[in-house]
Amino acid sequence: MSHVLALIEVSSTGSIRNTAPALLAAAAKLGTPVAVVAVAPGSGASIADELGRMGAAQVYVAESDQVGTLLVAPELEALAAAHSALDPAAILVAHSVEGRDVAARLAVRIGGGLLIDAVDVRAEADTVIATHSIFGGAYTVEAAVEGGTPIVTLRSGAVQERAGSATPAVTVTPVTVESGAAAVIDAVNDAVTSSSRPELRDASTVVSGGRGLGSKEKFELVERLADVLGAAVGASRAAVDAGYVPQTLQVGQTGTTVSPQLYIALGISGAIQHRAGMQTAKTIVAINKDADAPIFDIADFGIVGDVFTVVPQLIEAIEARAK
Repeated sequence: MSHVLALIEVSSTGSIRNTAPALLAAAAKLGTPVAVVAVAPGSGASIADELGRMGAAQVYVAESDQVGTLLVAPELEALAAAHSALDPAAILVAHSVEGRDVAARLAVRIGGGLLIDAVDVRAEADTVIATHSIFGGAYTVEAAVEGGTPIVTLRSGAVQERAGSATPAVTVTPVTVESGAAAVIDAVNDAVTSSSRPELRDASTVVSGGRGLGSKEKFELVERLADVLGAAVGASRAAVDAGYVPQTLQVGQTGTTVSPQLYIALGISGAIQHRAGMQTAKTIVAINKDADAPIFDIADFGIVGDVFTVVPQLIEAIEARAK
């Protein structure tokens, strides 16, 4: 089988980001999954073992003392080196800010074709086909690259399959970056959060609230339901603009795009901008007192009712079931 590269993002503390399992599973659908990771010299051994448990058949470790001091440049060099060494059939990257930056730069570097924000991938003969959800989720389309290596950025949460564990072959190679070609930073630090809730972009369950909650204080109802479900909290742009929650929780075209197993919308009308960020959720549940709210057009299950009447009963039922 042809090699398929998956760029694995690593935090400033050295931990593998949670986009890795989906990337490796997607790579396994196309060929032999090869995890590519840029790390500081001497720190690749433990990461390789962990990536093997996630399904990597091969781990390409690019070591550079510039990791953490140059923005995305070491990751770019790691992928470029792996591409030169392995001649892969495709390259997969997370659709994160850093991932999109690396993917675009790599496409220019190697003359590859860029397929952005895919929700799935498959192989058809020798062609890699990416599936995209476009125009606010109104259409699903497929795209392929006719010339050059396909470089696909994969939407977080879109691929739920997981690859089987493997004992990977490990290749370690040094890479260097010309500092003049990259942004120099003092340090890369992941934001520290005290929340026990999962990260919005990668959560399997999301509970979002809209302007229908009425106030910042009443938005607490969304958080209560999220906590009993072990879910992330999201919000519509209207709720953010009203000051109920910070912009970091906004789901939609100008916020975070999510693709969870379960999405619960409370008091959200369902404007096209919001649907663009959540319509690929596997199951959508909407609770709104307006029976004509557009959110019901895409909901798998809908409840026409007051969230302040329905949701407390739902929370009580979930808590009783958990006892």
